[in-house]
Amino acid sequence: MVEWIESQGLVPYEAALAEMEARVAAMHEGRATEAIWLLEHPPLYTAGTSARAEDLIDPGRFPVHVAGRGGQYTYHGPGQRVAYVMLDLNRRGRDVRAFVHRLESWVIATLAEFNVVGEIREGRVGVWVRRPEKGLNADGSVREDKIAAIGIKLRRWISFHGISINVEPDLDHFGGIVPCGIHEHGVTSLVDLGLPVTMHDLDVALKAAFERTF
Repeated sequence: MVEWIESQGLVPYEAALAEMEARVAAMHEGRATEAIWLLEHPPLYTAGTSARAEDLIDPGRFPVHVAGRGGQYTYHGPGQRVAYVMLDLNRRGRDVRAFVHRLESWVIATLAEFNVVGEIREGRVGVWVRRPEKGLNADGSVREDKIAAIGIKLRRWISFHGISINVEPDLDHFGGIVPCGIHEHGVTSLVDLGLPVTMHDLDVALKAAFERTF
């Protein structure tokens, strides 16, 4: 059984890391079940293991945390649903690539609940949406914006960290970094796409899509 945990208010990043560490340790010892933790953070930037110093454009804007997960710089803040996934890949298959693909599929299935077509791109981490109304890129391709980020860490085949989906964050806050090291594309949210989606709406969709995907 997977336990779903929902936190109200804004959870400090250090507290979330400590809670995840404790939960993963308890899972290793057989004292806890798998869990998915739904929360929001105060405004902050996190640096993954591949983060490049030049991608932190405004280091004094928000606190910067070294995350220990894969990936580069990411923003977290109010209006963004973070889902930390503490799942046992000893039971679900020790295949990192397949696990990341399943997380991507989970996000895409969740977005589909709101008739949003999420897509993945080779060489670009996360989930993307086409924005034809914003015009074309210089090469004639349709503009695409990122709507969800993915970054995980494994310890003895138990995962932590996870995904984030933009519901209604302040998109200007992404301006202090190069999100995930990608310069050529923007960032969007469900509300930015014109959808009056609440955090509760997204949580319902996340739970339903998880059951189908996993």
